[in-house]
Amino acid sequence: MPYLCLALAAMFWGGNYVVGHLLVAHSNPFILTQARWLITALLLCALYWRPIQRNWSLIRQNFLVVAMLSLFGQVLFPLTLYIGLQYTSSLNAAIYMSTTPAMVLVINVLIFKEHIHRNSIWGVIFSTLGVVFLLAKGHLSGLAGLASLNRGDLWTMGSALSWAFYCAFLRLKNKQINGQAFVGVSSLLGAIILIPVTLIALTVNMPNSIAAYLQWGFLLGLGYLIIFPSWLSYVFWNKGIGEIGATRGEIYTHIIPLSGGIFSIWFTAVTLHWYHLVSAALIILGIWLCSKKRQKKLHQHPAVADEVESI
Repeated sequence: MPYLCLALAAMFWGGNYVVGHLLVAHSNPFILTQARWLITALLLCALYWRPIQRNWSLIRQNFLVVAMLSLFGQVLFPLTLYIGLQYTSSLNAAIYMSTTPAMVLVINVLIFKEHIHRNSIWGVIFSTLGVVFLLAKGHLSGLAGLASLNRGDLWTMGSALSWAFYCAFLRLKNKQINGQAFVGVSSLLGAIILIPVTLIALTVNMPNSIAAYLQWGFLLGLGYLIIFPSWLSYVFWNKGIGEIGATRGEIYTHIIPLSGGIFSIWFTAVTLHWYHLVSAALIILGIWLCSKKRQKKLHQHPAVADEVESI
């Protein structure tokens, strides 16, 4: 059962790429992100108000850390993703997302001064080569065009970087804060932060009509984003990690870009090219090299695993 929970959670997060890509074709990414987290915050705060009430003192003491994590996880990550999906494919976005483990490693080294193992260095190199290979579309001549990248690729790479910062800085979260309370408050803070951002964006580009947001297609897609990647994924993930541990469950994070890429091919008629496969293979090799050392380190330091399990 815990393995099914972890797989479903990752698949729901992978579906976010496809549904987001379909929705931003007819809607404003700022409105989409605001609506997603505002409704999610109301839902989670109603469901988890007791844990939030019990943990309120701890949340206030650690408010800056919770707010920072909310900024990276609930605001920057989905907003930059939805902006980018207006101009690039969900398959490309999913592949960029797969570089997150390597980026987390680099952040840990640069900011938290962790020792980097030789395998991890090679992992970062292979993951970076995979991204460059994708951007160049498998041809050396394509490297000349990297200076004028598709802005969608840049935005979705920024989204992956935002998630990497979120994952890396989770170590600063107080382990005593209940997971349900943390998710509920983070969602609420994200929705609040997004209000002025959305208002400013709308003054620049106000939609001509709200009719698109009242269509069944948009409402169903928004419902998916609220119920599955914003709510159930967190519930299933916490349940699975709680039963089998962070060290064994960590590998399931790799299902997110994998499922996102597969869903993109199935549901959005994205053409799979040979350079997608080569790029994915290079990134997976990089992930394997980085994860090999990280899993060993978690075995040596159970306290780190305990901290991840409490998220």
